[in-house]
This record gives sequence, C-alpha cells and structure tokens, in this order.
Amino acid sequence: MKIEIIDTFIKDLKIIIPEIFEDHRGYFYECYNKSLLDQNGLNYDFIQDNQSKSQYGTIRGLHFQTCPYAQAKLVRVMEGEIIDVAIDLRASSQTFGKAFTLKLSADNRKQLLIPKGFAHGFGVLSNFAIVQYKIDNVYNPQSERGIIYNDPHFNLDWEIPDKDIILSEKDQKNEFFERNRSYFE
Repeated sequence: MKIEIIDTFIKDLKIIIPEIFEDHRGYFYECYNKSLLDQNGLNYDFIQDNQSKSQYGTIRGLHFQTCPYAQAKLVRVMEGEIIDVAIDLRASSQTFGKAFTLKLSADNRKQLLIPKGFAHGFGVLSNFAIVQYKIDNVYNPQSERGIIYNDPHFNLDWEIPDKDIILSEKDQKNEFFERNRSYFE
C-alpha cells in the first residue's frame, strides 16, 4: 500500500490520498496506516475517532482548542461532500491567519491532515454528509474556542446560500478572529 501526500501553501497542512483498489466488486483501501504516515515524517499518535452526520447547509466550526489541549486531526468523508476549512492560528507561522479550503467527499476519498494550532470547520454540500476524523488529544470543554464562520477577515466561500446555512447555538456565538488573538500561540 502507498499514499500520496500533497503539500498545501500552509506548512504542515497536508492532503492525503490513499491508494484505491477498484474492480467489478467495488473498492478497497486503507483509510489510515500509521506506519505509512510515520515513513513520510508525519508522526501523529491519534487516540480517538470522531464521527458526525449532518444535513445540507450545516456548518460546523470553526473550532479550536487552546494549549495544552490543542488537537491535530485527520479528516475524511465517508458519505456525501463537504467543504473543509483549516485556519492557521500559529502566531509564529508565515501563514498565520490564513485559511485553506478543500472539498472532501466519499467519491474523491481525499483526507486533510490538520496539525495542532489550527481552527477547523466544514460545511455540508450534499444532502447529508458523514464525516470521520481522528484526533491526537482529548477534548477539554474549558479550552474550546471558536471563530465565527462568516468572519470578514477570511471571506470564506462556503458554497451554501445564506438562507440555507444551519448553525448550532454554540457556533452562533463564536467570536471574530481578532477577538480570539489572546488564545493563539
């Protein structure tokens, strides 16, 4: 087995494309292989898998956890399609405050490897989407923070009309990027 690793314009943020074996019966692939990531210098110790199912128009995020509970994530879509967003919150990074977006779907089978120090969120573009992601640190409610999805600093195109956007009560209260500055490394 092998994987393709694509660098993004943000250091350490990677697109992972697994090798797919398809024939008349369907397909097979390894969704995750720690050894292959390690061989490519991507040494993560993922401790938990999370999964969500969301309907069209749902935006989850943009979430992050402060140190020492910051989390790296490996995100993939099991059904449907999303627009995935990662924002570099590492104050020492040359791309601090920059956003990266990528469509992830059950069809393209791409994965996004998001290191610690990023805010993360996604918007559902299909009728529904099942998203699965690995994390390398425990969830701590006291260290969770959020950036509002429509922050003008990023001018994100969620590809969802405003009238169709669905947010949780918690995500409606997320702060603007500038108000979160004190939490960044």
